[in-house]
Amino acid sequence: MPASYAYLGPEGTFTEVALRTLPEAATRELIPYVSVQSALDAVRGGEAEAAFVPIENSVEGGITTTLDELVAGEPLMIYREVLLSITFALLVRPGTKLSDIKTVTAHPAAQPQVRNWLKANLPDATWESAASNADGARLVQEGRYDAAFAGEFAAARYGLQALETGIHDAENAQTRFVLVGRPARPAAPTGADKTSVVLWQRDDHPGGLRDLLGEFATRGINLMLLQSRPTGAGIGNYCFCIDAEGHITDRRMAEALMGLKRICLQVRFLGSYPRADVKPDDVRPPLAGTSDEEFVAAADWVARCQDGRF
Repeated sequence: MPASYAYLGPEGTFTEVALRTLPEAATRELIPYVSVQSALDAVRGGEAEAAFVPIENSVEGGITTTLDELVAGEPLMIYREVLLSITFALLVRPGTKLSDIKTVTAHPAAQPQVRNWLKANLPDATWESAASNADGARLVQEGRYDAAFAGEFAAARYGLQALETGIHDAENAQTRFVLVGRPARPAAPTGADKTSVVLWQRDDHPGGLRDLLGEFATRGINLMLLQSRPTGAGIGNYCFCIDAEGHITDRRMAEALMGLKRICLQVRFLGSYPRADVKPDDVRPPLAGTSDEEFVAAADWVARCQDGRF
């Protein structure tokens, strides 16, 4: 397997900045790809050891391109996550004034994060989406657009200047990135972990989603992300992408996954991995008896009953 990481490029993306915060990135060749799909396909095809891509932001939630790529195709697994605070700069060719800007570009996920600023400062500008924020900067450099929303650090890379900086509609906005590789044994639990899965219902029926969520709730497992995605099988057919606190080796998480496997048409395990915020798993017991120790004790009691030792 090549000692390389694919990432959403080109050079100068927030993705690259986040990737370089991983210690292991210093020992890998970092290769930019034009899209999330092509970066993940590089892993599936054996061209790269892993891919680093955005998966969620604090303004709009899950990034659908990434979620859809993880839902479909050959299975992949998340190994790490990184949180990066996001603020934008308006990058232009030298000499451009705010009044000169008629077209702006950036990655689609950037638009909700600068929408109000754009309305207040460039109400008549036309928005066009780019493959990434850095790619938008490249297109401005080439003269395709007048301005791009990107990281201020991308200006020097593309010979642009930051006309405005510190642009964001929401304070403390963050984007979550994940390191994705081929399926393997998950890393050992740290006590501050996250498990990601995709769930497909057997059929559409009243209370169907409640049944899925109940497998987590009755075991005191807190959910961190719940997002529906269309399956492509027609209107009203959805699967559910879920992030939950805990590790697959936790008894309560393992039992929840077993319960889901019994009632779901399909369950795709996307990995158990350390949380970027390093917050300890928060066991919220709506019912008594949701700690790992209590699950172990209950299983031991059942075994003793089966042996006639109760």
